[in-house]
Amino acid sequence: QVVLVESGGGTVQPGGSLRLSCAASGFRFDTHIMRWYRQTPGKERAEIAQIDDSGLATWYTESVKGRFTISRDNSKNMVWLQMDRLKPEDTGVYYCYTYWVQDEFWGRGTQVTVAS
Repeated sequence: QVVLVESGGGTVQPGGSLRLSCAASGFRFDTHIMRWYRQTPGKERAEIAQIDDSGLATWYTESVKGRFTISRDNSKNMVWLQMDRLKPEDTGVYYCYTYWVQDEFWGRGTQVTVAS
């Protein structure tokens, strides 16, 4: 059974930092691409970062480039999202995600609020 558990969310002031964690279990972690999605109020869930199975290739949506960093440790079945220089528009629920063939797996999400 695939399980993804996010943690590390919270409330932070603009310009601050947070580090989100995703603990994965129930599958061969080192063969799966991992992603972070964000759902902001009133909008659909959108992909913001991806890391390949080796950890060598990453992708970011334009709005977070240069501020967010995705990383993983295959020995620990963990993926992280380091978020720096946070802005109010980064507020939302952040989800960890993976897929295999046609199956998709989501965590329950962690809330991030950026406010003064």
